[in-house]
Amino acid sequence: MLDLNGLTLTVLRFGFLLLLWVLIFSIVTAMRRDLVIGRKVRTGTPTARQARKHPELVDESPARQHARQLIVVEGPLSGRVIDLDGTPILLGRAQESTLVLEDDYASGRHARLFPQGSRWFIEDLGSTNGTYLADQQLTRALPVELGVPVRIGKTVIELRP
Repeated sequence: MLDLNGLTLTVLRFGFLLLLWVLIFSIVTAMRRDLVIGRKVRTGTPTARQARKHPELVDESPARQHARQLIVVEGPLSGRVIDLDGTPILLGRAQESTLVLEDDYASGRHARLFPQGSRWFIEDLGSTNGTYLADQQLTRALPVELGVPVRIGKTVIELRP
């Protein structure tokens, strides 16, 4: 006859072991997500296929001004200016970010500002408190127009010519 206390103890041991493996897997997943900066993004003019699918990427007005600077207009880094050179900008508290936010409401890898064609887009990278373009919380990458505020916690940034 099988000892019920021994069976219970064995089931508890296997359950604990399974729980430990789930914890290890979740830690490794979180570390991997935090350490990976992101995929390489192709910049420059959109292909013909991209232009057909997303007509907003094509700059049709020659008088249109292009963003040349990213300016912090509110928050702890107010007045900070970053010149835009066509490479993606990582925003967050992590030290490898292009703009390191000294803001308790910002995540380590909070958002990414990236060029696509002649326009700049902002996307939230799964942050806890969200990223807001004007007063709209981001659920996907959206184009950022000149002078439109982007809010991350207490920090507000704008693109300027």
